[in-house]
Amino acid sequence: MEGAKDPRNGGDSSPKQVSKKPRTSGHITEQEIHEEFSHHNLNVARINNGSFGSCPGSVLAAQKNWQLQFLQQPDDFYFNTLRKGILHSRTVIKNLINADDVDEISLVDNATTAAAIVLQQIGRAFAEGKFAKNDTVLMLHCAYEAVKKSIQAYVTRAGGSVIEVQLPFPVNSNEEIIAEFKRGLGKGKANGRKIRLAIIDHITAMPCVVIPVKELVKICREEGVEQVFVDAAHAIGSVDINVKEIGADFYVSNLHKWFFCPPSVSFLYCKKASLEFDVHHPVVSHEYGNGLPIESAWVGTRDYSSQLVVPAALEFVNRFEDGIHGIMKRNHEEVVKMGKMLAESWRTNLGSPPEMCAGMIMVGLPSRLSVSSEDDASRLRSHLRDCHGVEVPIHYQGLRDGEEGVKDKDGVITAYARISHQIYNKFEDYCRFRDAVNHLAENRQIRRTISPE
Repeated sequence: MEGAKDPRNGGDSSPKQVSKKPRTSGHITEQEIHEEFSHHNLNVARINNGSFGSCPGSVLAAQKNWQLQFLQQPDDFYFNTLRKGILHSRTVIKNLINADDVDEISLVDNATTAAAIVLQQIGRAFAEGKFAKNDTVLMLHCAYEAVKKSIQAYVTRAGGSVIEVQLPFPVNSNEEIIAEFKRGLGKGKANGRKIRLAIIDHITAMPCVVIPVKELVKICREEGVEQVFVDAAHAIGSVDINVKEIGADFYVSNLHKWFFCPPSVSFLYCKKASLEFDVHHPVVSHEYGNGLPIESAWVGTRDYSSQLVVPAALEFVNRFEDGIHGIMKRNHEEVVKMGKMLAESWRTNLGSPPEMCAGMIMVGLPSRLSVSSEDDASRLRSHLRDCHGVEVPIHYQGLRDGEEGVKDKDGVITAYARISHQIYNKFEDYCRFRDAVNHLAENRQIRRTISPE
């Protein structure tokens, strides 16, 4: 493993420590928040921060400065600036997530890239005969679709099998999740198979729920699961992260979703012992074999500015009272308040207790909307965007055999909206969504609007 003193890692001396504590003097005003996000389309109620995040103007300005530095003198930038800047960003992340060593932190494009890094080494182990055929990878049924595709591409085609843990939704408690996870582990270990990797979401994307990740990782260790990968795409900026307490081998989170970086940049934490698992960046370049952090810091000529603005993003969040923790608290409280307001107006339900959500929450849509398929959900989302200026993901919740489902006064609820709250959101954004849904439900227009003739 290469240390921070390796020249390829950014310099000849260890990086200075970067404080994650907010400044004590002065706090950002509502007007300044408005100015930071004045580039947003004011005609859209953007209550979907969870998909693509948001980047404030001051961080965009920092990104432009990095881009200009490169364009002014690319050779000097490459030899004297790039690696030091990336090391600085990695050090910020190390401190934020309580990692032991900066060499445990790599910067990659997104969580999908991180999944490829983890799953490729699993696939190689199957292909090389290190794992027995039909040994398994375990994941939650609501894992991100790109992760499922990566398992298909790298694991199952090499002889591995997959177990999906079917989680309940709506969900009422962590105990429900833990019970289903234990059942999944039992299936994975049936007939003498070994579970080579468990993939656990920290916050599931759709439907969104905060998973009791520390408890599930602990169960994995007790049950002899070889490796644990936490897909925490939504975590940093939404929930507290302490990778030593969580105890996973691999942990990834997108910095462009809830930590105000521009697309796209993520960190991948690899516990020191896990670096022995032969992990490599999927794009092989000159630094192949020099350790994942160094491999990831140069994958050929490209724009690295999103990886270099992490300190600028930290400066932005530290303008708020209590820094990132203050933002997380504000977003959680507001999204719960808005979720309850919508559910009360529509006489529906929340998809989980408030304590099982962070900056996103699922809200049941009125059954009168008659959403009966994923295509219906997609058409409803497009209609809300195109005709009402509301951007919000819609989740179709079909009934399983024998399941009664949650009901409102008109029938079974078959769709949920995933609403987000970020610091730029206003009460009026959610009122616009509320009124649009009420209009559709009251006028029974949904069949003509989203369903084909």
